[in-house]
Amino acid sequence: MKAFFTKQDSNLSLRPTNQPPRQVPWVEKYRPESLNDISSQDHAVSVLKRTLLSSNLPHMLFYGPPGTGKTSTILALARELYGPDLMKSRVLELNASDERGIAIVREKVKNFARTAVSTPSAATKKQYPCPPYKLIILDEADSMTQDAQSALRRTMETYSRITRFCLICNYVTRIIDPLASRCSKFRFKPLDSTDAATRLQDICEKESLSCQIEVIPSILNAADGDLRKAITLLQSAAKLHGSLKTDSQDNEGDTKMDSDQTEITVSSIEEISGRVPADVITKIFESASTEPTDSGHGIQQIEETVEDVILDGWSATQILLQLHDTFVLSDEYSPAQKNKMVAAFSETDKRLLDGADEHISILDLVVTMATVLRP
Repeated sequence: MKAFFTKQDSNLSLRPTNQPPRQVPWVEKYRPESLNDISSQDHAVSVLKRTLLSSNLPHMLFYGPPGTGKTSTILALARELYGPDLMKSRVLELNASDERGIAIVREKVKNFARTAVSTPSAATKKQYPCPPYKLIILDEADSMTQDAQSALRRTMETYSRITRFCLICNYVTRIIDPLASRCSKFRFKPLDSTDAATRLQDICEKESLSCQIEVIPSILNAADGDLRKAITLLQSAAKLHGSLKTDSQDNEGDTKMDSDQTEITVSSIEEISGRVPADVITKIFESASTEPTDSGHGIQQIEETVEDVILDGWSATQILLQLHDTFVLSDEYSPAQKNKMVAAFSETDKRLLDGADEHISILDLVVTMATVLRP
């Protein structure tokens, strides 16, 4: 079948349109552009800034929890080393969780590592250090196979004069010792709540969001030190409350604010994040701690409470996590009670991981809690 297109039709994609610009995730829109924008990682940033003075980077290993700025830090460092233009030819970024076999190390990584370094332009060299080596970033390096990691160590040694490596992982214990010993280690800790709150407030101001006072603390509590997760939750809540209207533009091409925008609430954050509302957790505790008025009534009350919670669709794992945190952090219970309940939480967690029924597992946990709490 022939397709007929005129010359005029072939240029349709070049015509200006009135469509709004494509929306990008806020985690990319507000990704730090320089080392000065990195939050809560003062030690790593200060060391990397000193290495910029000599432009002599070692092989590096960044490790720590998700969403703490590991990838953003190395990208900001590369940007300050090479500039946005030279980065395209000097930096190779791979996600080792997708490309984790030995073939990737032997082909893609090795081929890039042994390629001669290109000569930067005079303007770029005047503005940026442009050291005479390339940079390979292996994200999620702890997902690489043992064979791939073993093959990588020889590549790091052979081409270290013209290529430096940065390995990024969540669990440093999954990196083989011979590979880890070749790198300078940088530990990234969970973000400080003050710095994270400041970043979220700044995003709220730039996006003109209206939030309840407790929204940002609620987001930080749900994110648990993961700033990427916190920003994603904020964007999801903004969409839920109609903060952005994507089907219209003003004369300057900017996205208009929706006239129907409503205030972002704490309940919306709990709904989006999957966290169980505090009143549900309180209801479970009350059913476990209330003395039965007659024989069997206490168990019946527990059964009804757990059934209501499960039928509402709450995740058993999330219920378990919040019950654990509420119980352990409370001053109302004795060390002996906490000791017994931590053992029960651990056993329930194992059962859920092994595929046990969520309803039965939570019911058994709450019955155990009742035996511990009731005199």
